[in-house]
Amino acid sequence: MKFPSILAFALIASSAAQAQSVIFGAGYADYSNSNGDDQAIFSLEYQHNPFHEATRFSATWGAALSVDTDGDTHVGAGLVGVYTFANRWFIEGSVMPGYYNESNENNDLGGSFQIRSLLGLGYALEGGDKISVAITHKSNASTQDDNPGVNALLLRYHYAF
Repeated sequence: MKFPSILAFALIASSAAQAQSVIFGAGYADYSNSNGDDQAIFSLEYQHNPFHEATRFSATWGAALSVDTDGDTHVGAGLVGVYTFANRWFIEGSVMPGYYNESNENNDLGGSFQIRSLLGLGYALEGGDKISVAITHKSNASTQDDNPGVNALLLRYHYAF
C-alpha cells in the first residue's frame, strides 16, 4: 500500500519541478535611504520550464515585476535556481537585472538600472502549486554614485501550469 503513495508523490514532485509558473507576491519594502518611504509592495513573476535539471536542482529563466503602493516600479529578467529537499521544501534564488522607475523621489535608488536578487524558502503543495517566503534586495551594484538599495519581505503563491 505504501508503494502507490510513494509513486504518486514522485510523479507530483516531478511534474511540479518541470512546470512553468506564475508567482503572486505581497509584502513590505524597506528603503535603505533614511528619507525613503517604506511601504507595501506587490510582485508578479513568471518562471519558465527549467533548461537544466539535476537530482534536486533546477535552473530556469524568469521575469519579474514589482510595484509598491507609491507606484515605484521594477521590471527585470534573469536566472532562477531552485534546490528541492526530499520532503517538498525548497530553496529558491534568483538574480534579475532590470529597469527601475521611482514615482516617489524619496525612493530614488541612484539610477534606473537596478538588480533584484531573491532568496526564498518554500513548500510544494500536493497539486503542484507552491507557497514561499522570500527576501529581495534591489540595488545598482555600485554602478552609480548613489546606491541606497531597498529590501523587501514577500509572501508568495506559485501557480504552476
